[in-house]
Amino acid sequence: MKIAYLLNSYPMTSTTFIRREIEALVAEGVEVERFAARPWGEKLVDPLDLAEQQRTRYLLAGNVPNLFAAFLRELVANPVRLARATGVAFRLWRNAREGFGRHAAYLLQGVYFKQQAARSGAAHVHTHFATNATSIALLSHVLGGPGYSFTAHGPDEFENTDRLSFDLKMRHARFIAAISAFGRVQLIRASRWAHWPKIEIVHCGLALPDFAPAPNPGNQVLVNIARFNSQKGLLLIPAAVAAVKDEFPGLKVVLIGDGEERPALEAEIARHGVAGHIELRGWQSNVEVRRALLESRGLLLPSFAEGLPVVIMEAFALGRPVISTYIAGIPELVDASCGWLAPAGDVDALAAALRDALSADAARLARMGDEARRRAVARHDIAASARQLKGLFSRA
Repeated sequence: MKIAYLLNSYPMTSTTFIRREIEALVAEGVEVERFAARPWGEKLVDPLDLAEQQRTRYLLAGNVPNLFAAFLRELVANPVRLARATGVAFRLWRNAREGFGRHAAYLLQGVYFKQQAARSGAAHVHTHFATNATSIALLSHVLGGPGYSFTAHGPDEFENTDRLSFDLKMRHARFIAAISAFGRVQLIRASRWAHWPKIEIVHCGLALPDFAPAPNPGNQVLVNIARFNSQKGLLLIPAAVAAVKDEFPGLKVVLIGDGEERPALEAEIARHGVAGHIELRGWQSNVEVRRALLESRGLLLPSFAEGLPVVIMEAFALGRPVISTYIAGIPELVDASCGWLAPAGDVDALAAALRDALSADAARLARMGDEARRRAVARHDIAASARQLKGLFSRA
């Protein structure tokens, strides 16, 4: 079986889960062609991501003449379907209520991708996130290209389902994957009754052999791994650390990642006088992230908006409990047996969770770590998810 994966920017440091999914499908005997609209605009740090970039064909980067040549070929050979696809592109633009030029570019990419998919022999296309890559897959399909499916993650997608034409994309899709029960409900809310049977829960997964658990060191180090943006709740961390640092002088929070909120975060660290307790390491490779988690007491993720964070699965697989928030799909995975949940945005509740986590004795940390590992193995084995996806692709 040969399929194509079509992404927006790929690979990216924050979407390692897609690369793992592709690798697991290849291990199951699925041949995967990688396509993306463009390379990621930031520096890749993981060798596996750098290798994946070399395997990916890009629709936009340095390719504008080929896009127009493909459009002219389609105009001559396939005018009726091209007119139909143009109408769909117009509907996508009308629903979005902005970006006419961007949607015209989606049509050009849809034409080019349809022709490239035919040349590659890909029988089906899968995308992640119901945004521009799914628009391109839809347009390619209307032109006569292969059928498509997509995985919806949230949280941004679920805030703009009308403008993203969810119902239209779900109508034409062969199936739609949700990463959690919460995500499935959001897809149901965004669609008609007739589309509900197409929605499958396919958990994001880990290559579990890469995540060998180890005893908790019992130190006072917590790790956060996230893009520095407003959804991740990072600006609460300095205040919460300031509230408990006198009780736990060895407390250290390691922040792995970067992004647009870094200046505000640095200002909050200075304002609360906790520079000695918070370390900003920038983006790290997958190996370095695993090492940081193993060297910590647990993961700290005080998010305001999420789907179901892969980094929680990674911490669990390594036997580390998690401090997070009552949002989206997180409570499906985290509860008091393996972590601490606080209301999003509540600094006092976050400080209380820090206090309890830092006070936990070795026996309690071990029990929580064992339960965390059990849940990761039971729900988030990428090999099992790949077998499920392979079956869905075969039926599609």
